[in-house]
Amino acid sequence: MTIIGMLHHRLDPRTVLKSYAFAAVAQAEGAQFFYFTPKSVDFDKRSIRGKVYENGDWHEKMLPFPDVIYNAGSPEKLSVSKDIIEKLKKEIPFTTHSIGNKWNVMKRLKEAKEFESYLIPTEVVENVSLLHNFMAYYKKVVFKPIDGRKGKGIYFISKVGRTNFEVKKDRETTIYSQPQLDELIRGQLSTGTFIVQPYIQSVTKSGQVYDFRLHVQKNGEGKWVITTIYPRIAPNGSIIPNINNGGFTNYLDPFLEQEFKEEAYDIRRMLEHFSLSLARHLDEIQKEQFGEVIDEIGIDVGLDEQRKIWMYEVNWRPGCPPAFYLELDVVINTIKYAMYLAKNQKQIKREIRQQKKNQDSAEEKALVEDASVEEALAKEKTLTKEKTLAKEKALPEEKAIPIIAITGSAGKTTSKAFLASVLSQKWNIFESKDYWNTTEHTKKHKEEINASHEAVVLEYGMAYPGIITNHCSIIQPNISIITNIGLAHVGNFDGDIRGVAKAKSELIHGMDQNGLLILNKDDDNSKYLETQQFKGKVLTVGVHRTADYKAYDIQYKDIGMTFKIKLHGQETLMYIPILGEHHVYNALNAVAVADYLGFSPEVIKAGLNFKKPPRRLTIYNCRDDITLIDDTVHSHPQGVRAAIDVLTNIAKKRKVAIIGQMRELGDLREEEYRKVGEYIYEQDIDLFITYGFRTEEMGAAAKAKGMDPSKIYHFLNKDELHALLEKVIKPHDTILVKGASKTNMFDTVKFLDQKYQE
Repeated sequence: MTIIGMLHHRLDPRTVLKSYAFAAVAQAEGAQFFYFTPKSVDFDKRSIRGKVYENGDWHEKMLPFPDVIYNAGSPEKLSVSKDIIEKLKKEIPFTTHSIGNKWNVMKRLKEAKEFESYLIPTEVVENVSLLHNFMAYYKKVVFKPIDGRKGKGIYFISKVGRTNFEVKKDRETTIYSQPQLDELIRGQLSTGTFIVQPYIQSVTKSGQVYDFRLHVQKNGEGKWVITTIYPRIAPNGSIIPNINNGGFTNYLDPFLEQEFKEEAYDIRRMLEHFSLSLARHLDEIQKEQFGEVIDEIGIDVGLDEQRKIWMYEVNWRPGCPPAFYLELDVVINTIKYAMYLAKNQKQIKREIRQQKKNQDSAEEKALVEDASVEEALAKEKTLTKEKTLAKEKALPEEKAIPIIAITGSAGKTTSKAFLASVLSQKWNIFESKDYWNTTEHTKKHKEEINASHEAVVLEYGMAYPGIITNHCSIIQPNISIITNIGLAHVGNFDGDIRGVAKAKSELIHGMDQNGLLILNKDDDNSKYLETQQFKGKVLTVGVHRTADYKAYDIQYKDIGMTFKIKLHGQETLMYIPILGEHHVYNALNAVAVADYLGFSPEVIKAGLNFKKPPRRLTIYNCRDDITLIDDTVHSHPQGVRAAIDVLTNIAKKRKVAIIGQMRELGDLREEEYRKVGEYIYEQDIDLFITYGFRTEEMGAAAKAKGMDPSKIYHFLNKDELHALLEKVIKPHDTILVKGASKTNMFDTVKFLDQKYQE
């Protein structure tokens, strides 16, 4: 039987409410549990005068040293018994090691770099001048104690007019002159250390401030699991969502569905993946730097308008979630992990030693690196800071407002999202919503565009001749992008790709004839576009052929791509948070337009870290090292091959492709299905599953090419498809689900994600 001792600074366990829950859960899990304080320890007799919960009350008993100690007291109050605690640590494994205060945690993450991009820029306020210099860049800032808790002592400061400042604290708003503000700041600095950050705010549709608490723990197998994720919403008039300041909570899924609609599922999985990844990362840092493991953290995050995660705080011993059943979940995980720790201490120590050894080797290697690398990193860091601080706002007067229209067989929505994200770094822009690209949508957009908009970014969809001409008659663009000419809707043009190109050319004819046109140099079918009479400027993008904006050295990263490009003679490394070489073309479209409009490489680079359209090659990291790729919005032959390329490039072991129908191919369906099947074989896919009417033709083509028939399946019924997946999916598989929205292939994504969720 595992013996668990709960170490606390208070003498009486009846004053520690959670001690009851721990005693009850330990008994239910078959462990012996007692409560003790440092001064009750007798090292000579290796015994502890502890308290055991029996028959409805706590009883004092002499007990042997426990197998594991749950470290539950206040570090400050336990510090008076530091010698006793350090001596205990040498003999008995402890749970819940401190990862330091919030400032130290952020410093560790910044130094380790992997999560640096999620950190809010932060400075320790040494004097009043530093605060004003910081505000000169960020305008709205948060001023708070470095070790603040429960939302206390936080000031939100913004400049009002030339000389005054608006200061919000709790629910009160006060206008200060600069001398008054300086006096306030000096007074606060005299009480302790404060930090300043730009104010990044998450706001609901109704205008209430919110954030997310991500609570993660280790379980009885020593693995990180999500205890809960929940939104915390500030009361009306307040900008602090902390529960202790009157904030309230909501269940995660209803909140996400209300605020984000079709993006809700992706955002939930993004938060889950982020919380587990950060916990593992901090655990590795703790092992490397201190030879300890951690078992529980609470992470407070917000989402900006681009759905980018920003970390507010990381707490190493978060309070219990505000619901009794969740509090029990916390206790159950803690007790089970304590039992795991007691039984596996030798193995954990070996892992820590190996981790430390690996870290020392890596540090030795780093010491002999060429100094030029360090200089390059320093330069990149400087450029990043300049990019963050710069507030380029002026629209050149000599240029008309840019009205940008994007069409093409693939990549319209993603190109639009990239470009809107880049332009919004400087300007107030109008962006067409989600996948809104019909002429009726364009009419609505015309009503919504107003004088405050400094640029307009629209998507023009097309299924038949004459539609793009209609778009242009409603809103005439002066900048146009044609991403490519592919087989989407080719069935509506008698299977003739030239007909598709002619219909897309309506954008060239309907735009400002002295404007800017962006074309894809690598796309062979774009040669059919009617550019002969166009009098404006034509710029090209490409990867494989010489183009005005050419990407090279393209690399797959964890959840995105990097590529290099030369702008104004200087090589710039770009990152996009979406997988696939085809998305590099979409990013290049944004780079070309933004560069033409005078945006600096640093601003373009920042903007490419965009809000990814939902269900576009979204990655879900599942249990048993299973990776799930969701690409279930549109489906056409070009997009299917691009998605298969992503599957091939990121798969660790087996590659599983689940492909649904491609619509509106007309007489080309049989030929294009055959080509996809052959491509599946050529890319060495391990398991090929098709779903929908006539999609078995793809499997037949793969089989004819030489693929093992036992690795090919076809279904018309999703329940039967899902039953097969339960049998054939293995650990370490990478699974692509690809299909058009109308085939509802997202049902299969949800099935797999929920079946194998971490």
